[in-house]
Amino acid sequence: MAARSSLAYKELDNFEPELDAVDGFQGVMMALLDKHRPSRMPFFRRLAQLPSAIASDPQFLGEIHLIYQAAMHATRAAVYYLPHLDSPALRQRKLRIFNDDDGLPDGDTHHYQLSRAFRNVGAKLLLDDEEFGAPEELCRHLDDETAHFVRLAQKLYSRSLGPWCAVEVMSVDWMRALAEGLSVHFPQFVHEPYFEDCFSQHVEERHADESLEVTQIVMRQHPELLSETLLDAKMMAEALDGVWNNLDRVVQAARRRPRPL
Repeated sequence: MAARSSLAYKELDNFEPELDAVDGFQGVMMALLDKHRPSRMPFFRRLAQLPSAIASDPQFLGEIHLIYQAAMHATRAAVYYLPHLDSPALRQRKLRIFNDDDGLPDGDTHHYQLSRAFRNVGAKLLLDDEEFGAPEELCRHLDDETAHFVRLAQKLYSRSLGPWCAVEVMSVDWMRALAEGLSVHFPQFVHEPYFEDCFSQHVEERHADESLEVTQIVMRQHPELLSETLLDAKMMAEALDGVWNNLDRVVQAARRRPRPL
């Protein structure tokens, strides 16, 4: 099956779904997403290597927060529109993931936790939390590349489960890379609840496993969806690469910016 999975990945654009190919779905998906592992991107390394005077600039931190929070918001909002999960059992499994993001104790959410983490290191946030709303309204505040990701998440999440799998599988990698990059400058950052709660409870790993298992259930029922599911996952992963590239440009622009004497 490993050989078949490798072949399916190499020929993904011409992939023809078959019943036995569904059994290799998780292997194909993991191989695809490994090519887009976020921590390989220069942004995280360059963030860690910034001079502390630049990394602690409130405006710079606000720019990082806006782009990252916008991308995360887009996926958190889009997950409510996932298709094919209509049976009571699948709705129940989907609800657990919703609760992990938006149903934390005392009315907390991952969105609010992330904003607090940035405020606690001195970021000047460029948008209030409640301004992260409908995609088109949010895109007015974003650069073209981040806006593309936001719009694409809305489009792709509602038509197949592949983009959801892509984000859930890769999320622990980028969260660790971001926490480590900023903790070089702010040692307490990795201990913020947004990170520490997820890492200690293995929330993102659990979401990754759940997304793959649930999607494979759907693929067994509807093998004709396999090709679109994989292709949409690839498209989402490529768009996420664009978010990290854009954040890297913010880092490099901050390094070039004249500093007060």
